[in-house]
Amino acid sequence: MIDVPGELVANLREYGGAEGGAFAEALPGLAGRFLGEWGLRPDGAAMHGVCALVLPVVRVADGRRAVLKLQRVDEETAGEPVALRVWGGAGAGAVALLAHDPATGVMLLERLDERRPLTAVADTRAAVRVLAGSLARLVRVEAPPGMRTLGEAAARMLEAAPGAARVLAAEDERGLLLDCAAAVREVAGEPGDRLLHWDLHYGNVLAGRAEDGRAGEWVVLDPKPLSGDPGFELFPALWNRFDAAEVLWRFDLLSGVPELDRERARAWTLGRVLQNALWGIGAGERRLAAEPAEIARRLLGRD
Repeated sequence: MIDVPGELVANLREYGGAEGGAFAEALPGLAGRFLGEWGLRPDGAAMHGVCALVLPVVRVADGRRAVLKLQRVDEETAGEPVALRVWGGAGAGAVALLAHDPATGVMLLERLDERRPLTAVADTRAAVRVLAGSLARLVRVEAPPGMRTLGEAAARMLEAAPGAARVLAAEDERGLLLDCAAAVREVAGEPGDRLLHWDLHYGNVLAGRAEDGRAGEWVVLDPKPLSGDPGFELFPALWNRFDAAEVLWRFDLLSGVPELDRERARAWTLGRVLQNALWGIGAGERRLAAEPAEIARRLLGRD
């Protein structure tokens, strides 16, 4: 019997409602099915993200250690196996996809060292340098056809921004949100065509394992991919492990290592602030989250 962590069950019910609850109940059977069909045996305690169950396993045929990942297929997760296949594992610094079942979304992935996330690197500047290098490798790749696009997301944001601004309680925050929208409007006509991770933060980078030939390598996992401009990737690295005094240093490094156009990267980073604000307002907030707002002010030269 597969033990599904209670926190994961709660998350699935909170974010997925009745469908999420039904998926949680089906997880033990689904995991058991693929352990059998793919010739796997459990190899440790279950792990989980916000909405995914991750089981350490060993492939019986050759003894290779891997993880079985089970999650609901939705707009964000549907592109994950596609992106991982296009990146091709070590070629782009991403986790290797070993098997995928399109009907259920279940994936068999290369096992990484979960004891060594990039979040554990105490030197934040060193961690940012790792992310900058990972970003440079990932965005060399053109997005495949059928991927959701930044152009579509930008259009939705620009349509929603005026009404959302009117909801905010503080006048300066209303102006800040509209300035973010104005920056996006300047670049929305050229949304880009690179394969983006979208959630490239320190917790989504783990150390590789020597047995897979990746000793000393930092490996990216858990993409929520879309097609777009690489400048849209920088925001998570500015917000996670937030330090107001480091915002511009991080931004310059993250845009400089992959040789991005700095002004376009600034505009698309302001787009991520806008996106975050729209989600908050949609959930009933009447103030901007403090740290994203500070990122926007510093990128706009208002610190």
